[in-house]
Amino acid sequence: MQQVEHIGIAVKDLRQSILLFEKLFGDRCYKTEELKAQGVKTAFFKRGDTKIELLEDLKQQGTISRFIDQKGEGIHHIAFAVEDLKAEIKRLIEVGFIVVEPGPMPGADNKMVCFLHPKTTGGVLVELCMDRDKFLGIDF
Repeated sequence: MQQVEHIGIAVKDLRQSILLFEKLFGDRCYKTEELKAQGVKTAFFKRGDTKIELLEDLKQQGTISRFIDQKGEGIHHIAFAVEDLKAEIKRLIEVGFIVVEPGPMPGADNKMVCFLHPKTTGGVLVELCMDRDKFLGIDF
């Protein structure tokens, strides 16, 4: 794993949260995106080499809504950049980690992603991500 790629924050109202974080950072959100397959809307901020991703559910009872119902708004996941997503998933499964989905899936900000189950990562949802254009060049 390389550096922290981004920190995901679950929010109830993306529009209000964008305004809050723009005020906090003194900088504008650089990208918003809707991921229908994952059922979320996202907004991104860049802070140094790390990004902050705000996530709002598209549905009432989606993953982010359930998270907020259980834990409240706040840090949802931490994402790490990897050079080879396929190899990293294989390595982590071999040493006992559980992946949430059976394989990589398209994520926000032009990434391919895979999540590790919090039961195997000390209660933290960990995302592994790789640029989609680099990922497509890897032979599966």
